[in-house]
Amino acid sequence: MQQMFQAGQATAGGVVRRARRDVDNNGGMDALLGHAREQRWHVIETGDQVVVLCHDGDLRIHC
Repeated sequence: MQQMFQAGQATAGGVVRRARRDVDNNGGMDALLGHAREQRWHVIETGDQVVVLCHDGDLRIHC
């Protein structure tokens, strides 16, 4: 999980995407959500993918 949050995109306020199984195998969804909440980031789960928006800006979903 730590490697995910040290990715260049995470540290630059970008987007990080991982397969749900990878999240589950590397700390779990609770750990990911806990860290994202601390950082005030957004987490979206769609299908088998978890997308982390590594910024605390407003979130709008258009479709």
